Formats: sequence, C-alpha cells, structure tokens
Amino acid sequence: MTDRTATARSTGPGLPPPRDTVAGSANAACVPSFVSPRRIAPLIIALAGLALAGCAVGPNFKTPAAPAISGVAAEPLATTVSTPDVAQGGAQRFDVGSDLPDAWWTLFHSQPLNDLVEQALTNNHDLKAAQAALRVAHENVLAQRGVYFPSVGLGFDATRQRQSGAIAPTPSNNAFEYSLYTPQVSVSYALDVFGLNRRNTESIKAQEQAVRFQMIATHITLTSNVATAAIQLGALQSQVDATRELVEINTKGLQILREQFAKGYASRLDVAAQEAQLAQVAAALPPLAKQLAQQRDLLAALTGRYPSQMAGATFDLASLQLPADLPVSLPSALVAQRPDVRQAEATLHAASAQIGVAVANRLPNIALTANAGSTAVAMGQLFQSGTGFWAVGAAVTAPVFEGGTLLHQERAARAAYVEAAEQYRGTVINAFQNVADTLAALQQDAEGLKAAAAAEQAAKLTLAASQRQVRDGYANYLALMSAEQAYQQARIGLAQAQANRLSDTAALFQALGGGWWRQADLAKDHDDH
Repeated sequence: MTDRTATARSTGPGLPPPRDTVAGSANAACVPSFVSPRRIAPLIIALAGLALAGCAVGPNFKTPAAPAISGVAAEPLATTVSTPDVAQGGAQRFDVGSDLPDAWWTLFHSQPLNDLVEQALTNNHDLKAAQAALRVAHENVLAQRGVYFPSVGLGFDATRQRQSGAIAPTPSNNAFEYSLYTPQVSVSYALDVFGLNRRNTESIKAQEQAVRFQMIATHITLTSNVATAAIQLGALQSQVDATRELVEINTKGLQILREQFAKGYASRLDVAAQEAQLAQVAAALPPLAKQLAQQRDLLAALTGRYPSQMAGATFDLASLQLPADLPVSLPSALVAQRPDVRQAEATLHAASAQIGVAVANRLPNIALTANAGSTAVAMGQLFQSGTGFWAVGAAVTAPVFEGGTLLHQERAARAAYVEAAEQYRGTVINAFQNVADTLAALQQDAEGLKAAAAAEQAAKLTLAASQRQVRDGYANYLALMSAEQAYQQARIGLAQAQANRLSDTAALFQALGGGWWRQADLAKDHDDH
C-alpha cells in the first residue's frame, strides 16, 4: 500500500485541531448572505456552483505525524547471546529498518506449523466474521455514495370516485362518477452545498477503514496465537514426559527404601521423606496434563476444529528453527504497520468528518424536485394531448430554532474528536511499549536459555557420574535416583526456556505488524466505484 511509508505522513508534531480553519478559506465561502427574495434564483445558482466546486464545512483531516523519536527500543539493540549445540540456542541479530516477510511463520521452517496456520486462516470463524464485517462496511460505503445522484421514482395511481352533485364536476365530460389514472415520474436532488453528504461519506469510508484494520488485526493475532499455541503444546508435552519420568524414578526409589526399611537398612524417616517427595512430584503432573489438554483444545478452536478432532495431537519443539535475523521497524514505519494504530487513526478520521456533518446540519439545505406524468379518466386516453402535467421546484430550508440541539451536537462532535485523538495517542504509546517489551524479552530469553542449558548439562554430568559410582559400588541407588530427578527437572527448565525464545520471537513479528502489507489479500484497499 502506498500509505504505509513514512513519506505519506505529515511531518508536523501532534494532531490537527478540530477547527474549521483547518479546511481553508473555502469553508468561509460556504456560508451565503440572504439579502432579499428577489435574489433567491441567483442564490440557488450560486449555491449549486458551490456544491459542484466541492465546498465542505468542517476540518479537513490530516494524518497524524509519526512520533519524533529515533528508535522503538529503550536500549540499543545488540545481538543476543548464543548457546552452542542446543536447540533454539543460536544468536539473534536485529536488523533495524528492514521489512517483514509476508508469511513470517515460515521462518521457523516447520511444515507442521505451516499446516496449522493455513488451516486456521482457512477455517477460523472469528476471522471469517471479521471478513464479513468488512464486506458489510464496504457495502455501506457504496450505499452512501448514492446521495451524490438524483433520486428517480416511478408511480402509478388508479382511483374510482363519485363527485358530489353540489359542486362542479372535475372531468371535462361533466361526469360525477369517474376513474382517474395517473402515471408519473418524480425526480429529486439535494444540492450538497455545504458538504453534508460528502462529510457523511467521508465518515463512513473512515469507519470502513477502521473495520478493515480490525480484520487485519484479527488475521495477525490468529497466526501469532496458532504459532504460540503450537509452541506451548510442544513445551508442555516435554514437561509432561519429564514429570512422568520423575514419578517413575521416585516410585522406584520408594520401593527400594521400603525394602531396605524391611531389612533394617533404612529408617522410617527415610521412607516418609521419599513418600513426601513422590507425592510432591505426582501432584505436579495433573496440572501439566490439564494444561496440555487445554492447549490441544485451544489449537483445535483456532484451526476451526472440534476438540475431538485434535485428540492426542502432539508438536515437537525440535521441528522448529529459531530465526536468526529479526527485523526491527523504524518508528515512522511502525505507526503505519500496526493495525491497531491504523484503526485508531481511521476512528479519528471518522470523528473529524462528523464535525463537518454537525456544522452542515446547522446550515440551509437546498432540494430540487421535478415530476411529470399524465392524468386521464380512461387507460386508453393516457399520454394523449392535453393529459400531461409537469412541475419543477426548488426548496430552501434552514434551521432557525432547535432548542440548542444542533449547537450541542456540534460541540459533542468536537469533544468526540478530542476523545478519539487521545485514544489514538494512547494506542501509539501502547504499540511502542509492546515492541520494546518483546525486544527486551528476547534478550533475556537468550540469557535464560544459556543458564537453563548450563543447568541441564551440569545435571547430565552429575547423573553420568552417579551412574558410574553406582556401577563401581561407591554410591547407593538413592544417590543415582536423586541425580536422575535433578536431570529431569533441568530438562523441564530447558524446554520452558526454548519455548520462551520461540514464543517471544513470534510475538515480535506480531508486535511489528505481521507483514500484512506484503499480503495481496490484506494490502488491497477495495474502493469500488
């Protein structure tokens, strides 16, 4: 889209004030002076000329300027730390000013993930509803454009009546009982002298844009949610597997201790401590299993399927590759890319146009009318000589006293503009916060994975040493089980750290706008005439 770039935006600070002076001197010319009835005809001609000249009261909307800041992050961006020989442990580099891909999820190089996203984009009902809402808004725009054209109607009246003998008969044949047949064509046209219709159309078009960007936001959120749900499904599956192994290890340890207690080699305190340890580990399994089941249900709903159709579904984190090069948008590009910011801008535009509507409602309206037809007492006489009629007229109506209604409606429209402007500013700040939070998370995720991998490696070495000591007779089996338990817990921590890096990488693409402007079906702004 051409309006995505920073060059298409105003370079001045802040937002345009909702004052009529923004529209220029043309607005002042929109208000005529009524001098005398003799000047009505010239006045109508002059107002018609103004309507054709495109005069419209109220402020002309200007796109808000991008924030005057140098970057989107609180701190300078540096390449993240790497953790060699660990899945998702590569360093991530940030390319400031680069563009996003059109299908960012493909950067994970996972065909199962690609399939899930495609299923969601095809079957998700929230997305389909958003697309239908956009069609509704677009048709409303096309319907509003009808006000620019004359309204033409056809009519036909047929009546049978008897006239009182006390008054003169109506038909030329002096009959007191007769039929009347009247076909006619009526034409009416409202001169949009002060831009009431144009401002209404402008507002509705801006509302369509708001719905459009809401649909785009739904599209981006859906793809991000699918990726995150799949990642969390894989992480939870790893945690459930590791926890089940922990339960098995502790169960075997308890069995050994009970046998040693029966032979007098272990105390009752040792047995009780192991029973408590087993109960604690076993208690951690049901919540994880619940989260795993709920994650499957969520993934089913996102892809437009029922939970029973995703029963037993798994996702392997190892099938994902961590993207090494990440784009970071400039501030001017970010406000043009984020659909929530663009939606807020469209809402602000609609509020600006509504000021013009409120101002125009306080000014005179001019309507031109014409009708022509034929009236006869018999169908066969229609359209014969002498049966035709026609009329043309012009009407000027102006509000004189409305009890302050129109005045306060205009003030309300101006207040609504201020409200929309503040909401726009808040949306922009939240967008930058979202990006900055995600960038900071990616830096810390890399550090967290490095620590989790070191803990997992240390636990693995400890386990190997314990296995050798048990094999050589220098340690008992309980020491081995303790080492195995520490290793399994380290595995759980490593899986969580890997999932965090993958999830926050997906979150960054969402925070930067998801690359919708590079997708033909989303970038196209339908503007049928």
